[in-house]
Amino acid sequence: MSLISFLLRSSWGMVAIAVVTGFLSGGSSASLIALISTAASRSMSERLTTMAWGFVGLALVALITSVISQVMLIRLSQHAVFQLRMRLSRQILFSGLSHLEQLGNPRLLATLTEDVQAVANAVHVMPYLCIDIAIVAGCLVYITWLSWLVLVMVIGLAVVAIGSSQWLLRRGEKFLALAREDQDVLFKHFRTITEGIKELKLHYRRRQVFLSRDLESTAATFSRHNVQGLTLFASTTSWGRLIFFFAIGFVLFTLPNLLTISPQTLSGYILTFSFLMMPMNNLVENLPLLSKASIALRKIESLGLSLASRAEISTVPPASNSSWRCLQLLDVIHTYRTDQEDNSFILGPIDITFYPQQLVFVVGGNGSGKSTFAKLITGLYIPEAGEILLDGEPITEQNREWYRQHFTVVFSDFYLFDELLGLDSMDLDIQAQKYLKLLQLDHKVKIENGKLSTTNLSQGQRKRLGLLTAYIEDRPIYLFDEWAADQDPVFKEIFYTQLLPELRDRGKTVLVISHDDRYFHVADRIIKLDYGKVEYDKKSNH
Repeated sequence: MSLISFLLRSSWGMVAIAVVTGFLSGGSSASLIALISTAASRSMSERLTTMAWGFVGLALVALITSVISQVMLIRLSQHAVFQLRMRLSRQILFSGLSHLEQLGNPRLLATLTEDVQAVANAVHVMPYLCIDIAIVAGCLVYITWLSWLVLVMVIGLAVVAIGSSQWLLRRGEKFLALAREDQDVLFKHFRTITEGIKELKLHYRRRQVFLSRDLESTAATFSRHNVQGLTLFASTTSWGRLIFFFAIGFVLFTLPNLLTISPQTLSGYILTFSFLMMPMNNLVENLPLLSKASIALRKIESLGLSLASRAEISTVPPASNSSWRCLQLLDVIHTYRTDQEDNSFILGPIDITFYPQQLVFVVGGNGSGKSTFAKLITGLYIPEAGEILLDGEPITEQNREWYRQHFTVVFSDFYLFDELLGLDSMDLDIQAQKYLKLLQLDHKVKIENGKLSTTNLSQGQRKRLGLLTAYIEDRPIYLFDEWAADQDPVFKEIFYTQLLPELRDRGKTVLVISHDDRYFHVADRIIKLDYGKVEYDKKSNH
């Protein structure tokens, strides 16, 4: 039902057309069975002269309506999955960063990939299942026309089959739901493999404990729950097939002793039941697929509600204020919560004012709050107390998108796009080539139509490409989070003594999170953080 509701929300009109044509197709198919059964009991000449055109007509109707129903449902299902992917992606992009960090990448990735794919797989078979349901319904109508007593018998068997299968289905779905929970943990371990590969390779004992205790145990639990769930579904399939064969045996061997049935009617029953085997088998065999999709939809809805609860207002921001005069943080406090509820880090209260054309170093030890401060000042984190003001205007939900457009940032864990997205200057390639030369990358990277020829570079060179994007964005405020940490000594010197002062001299405010104390003299101002508090804020000695 959740899948049907999902499709109805996408387009109930297309569903209605698909269902009507599907039932017409199923009815026509059932009518063909009736026609074949009737024709088998007539003489050859009568069959050829009076039923041939009816057979052709029914076959055409069954074919055309089947194609229409499937095409409609295929278009609808693919559109619905497309909408689902886009809705989830938008919800993630419009949700608060701190909330996304609490949810964790493994859960987001599992939902975007596995859950959406599970729904897509189930939706893919929906057109064929609808046709199968229509065929079953049509055949039941034909059985009713032959004998309502046989219909009563079929309904009785169906009640027994459904009742006896319900327990198996519920148990199977429970195990599949547990397997889906295991999958989130499994994605976390996969992330450990990809991001911690160097550390795992260097430490044999750590690698073996991770493989045996974490990865193997989780994968085994995931596999066991899947095996248990799918085994129960397989048992349900076999049980349903057994009951179906029992129905055929009952009609063939027992019913003639209870009722007076002509050989022609009996052959009609046998033919109908035989024809029903394939659609009934398809319906039962796809139960695991539908159950997985139902579980996936619940996970998607749960994530969607969680994201919606922390959604930010989406607006088209006006142009940033390149001639700003004053950026203030007034008694700003932010609490960074970790997975353990009793373990949190408080940044603040912060009371700082920034001005244009300043080169400011933000320093402090590990865990002092520098990265949290960077996300807070750029508008990625929302203060729990205090205010951020730009030229006296408080930053709120309504203008936070506009406020963020004042910043160009290269984070320590930055992501490098392989093209200059969102930058539409007419001479984009010419600008980019100029900066590639400045950053000493013109011999390794070329840019054509805004696309980088390669990003397969060392981490230091990749950070230079991040700086290239920052230069082209040309925003009023620049923030670099440990940018020089991966640079060679020569380019580190260039960065601190040439590139940063040049940005300041172009009228930019430059905030630099750094541990390189030998270059602190370059700064106009140094702010030191310690355990979330400003220890000192002073002008440099130069």
